[in-house]
Amino acid sequence: MAEAGSTYSDDMRMKPGVIDLTQNEDLLEVSEQVNDASQASQKSNAPVASSVRELLECPVCLNAMYPPIHQCINGHTLCSGCKPRVHNRCPTCRHELGNIRCLALEKVAASLELPCKYESFGCLGIYPYYSKLKHESQCTFRPYNCPYAGSECTAAGDIPFLVTHLKDDHKVDMHSGSTFNHRYVKSNPHEVENATWMLTVFSCFGQYFCLHFEAFQLGMAPVYIAFLRFMGDDNEAKNYNYSLEVGANGRKIVWQGVPRSIRDTHKKVRDSFDGLIIQRNMALFFSGGDRKELKLRVTGRIWKEQ
Repeated sequence: MAEAGSTYSDDMRMKPGVIDLTQNEDLLEVSEQVNDASQASQKSNAPVASSVRELLECPVCLNAMYPPIHQCINGHTLCSGCKPRVHNRCPTCRHELGNIRCLALEKVAASLELPCKYESFGCLGIYPYYSKLKHESQCTFRPYNCPYAGSECTAAGDIPFLVTHLKDDHKVDMHSGSTFNHRYVKSNPHEVENATWMLTVFSCFGQYFCLHFEAFQLGMAPVYIAFLRFMGDDNEAKNYNYSLEVGANGRKIVWQGVPRSIRDTHKKVRDSFDGLIIQRNMALFFSGGDRKELKLRVTGRIWKEQ
């Protein structure tokens, strides 16, 4: 389990084969190191020299470089994204960059295979250098962001880590079971700003779910919304359904839907109105018509599709 803010390093391996890198003497020397490391790796599974990793690291943003890779007349390289940031001046020697492509280094990169940077989270795949970014953007092992709303929490990790984080750091209520019955009370229903009222975590079916209830401004009037998020990926979330109900005085509003994955941000789900929506006048009606205090009881259940 990795904590938020952990860094990842890539272990690079070479495909068999020799590449012509005579366009650049420095890169030719590195190529020879790479080939030597490749042969050693095939025998002992040892990682290639750290100089290869450094060669493919942009000196400005420190990220891995992808085509087009630029170089100055002295052979110093940087990624295309950082080229305009340095005003077309080499960050190493300050010479003008021009439009010189480092084709030799691009060939070196094309020959590499690397493990996913989420290897510590359980991904065991090895990917070609130029396919690695796409895989990592979709990797099912990539860490989840903290689902707590109403804060700027930057914690990220796997689900067990986040469950512990929500309990210990955000003091979230934790419940076991697939049914719930919550009562929400607010002294001034006209206050909307910073009115994220509650996040409750439910454990059932061997999974975790986040129940959100809050107020937000829609036009000139406050709107109340309740929705469920699944602590996992979207393809797993589709295996579950949930219902929410709120009412009083002989009337009720019922919502049924599929929980959204916490891959979707809290704001994205809220702004799509994908949940139980309660207009202020109806919420006050359910509260007994008392405009000085809001009282709502929301009940619901979670079930698994067969």
